[in-house]
Amino acid sequence: MSWAVSDEALVELGAAIKAACGPAIGDIVVAHGELNVHVETSRIAAVLKILRDDPALKFQQLIDLCGVDYPERPKRFDVVYHLLSLNKNRRVRLKVQTDEASAVPTITGVYPVADWFEREAFDMYGIFFDDHPDLRRLLTDYGFQGYPLRKDFPMTGYVEVRYDDTQKRVVYEPVKITEFRAFDFLSPWEGAQYALPGDEKAGEAK
Repeated sequence: MSWAVSDEALVELGAAIKAACGPAIGDIVVAHGELNVHVETSRIAAVLKILRDDPALKFQQLIDLCGVDYPERPKRFDVVYHLLSLNKNRRVRLKVQTDEASAVPTITGVYPVADWFEREAFDMYGIFFDDHPDLRRLLTDYGFQGYPLRKDFPMTGYVEVRYDDTQKRVVYEPVKITEFRAFDFLSPWEGAQYALPGDEKAGEAK
């Protein structure tokens, strides 16, 4: 079975989704052989229910739900939904926007599989989902600080976790960056102006 769909067919599908969901649908873009539909954030659950139940659409499977971070925007996060219709041999991507303080309606009542997807988006990005049945961290540790997939999250993190043999327990400590080497960018092939490690006795033999 091939998933390749012409741009014309995707435009028709976008028009059908717009007709079924009305003003809740914003921009519809066909790019790289895929249909992208922007949805009003507060109405995402209602739109997905229509896409699932409408006999002309039948998007019965939620393949993925993820977050994307654009820190330069006032609404810095996209929540992206990937749907599949096995009956119609179609795929569609829906997007909503939100910020750090505003919650997105949960879609667990439409697609129960969204439960852990939404928890992952909360854990990695700090995106909140209204009325989620169990919105808590999923992949990070209990005392983890921050949201590791945000673009402004430091690559080192904020704390490090290790087992302390003296205390016989796991301890959390602020990250300490240890400098093991000092780089002066001089090439030894061009003759460094100092003794290289291991060459300390070379000058004594002269």
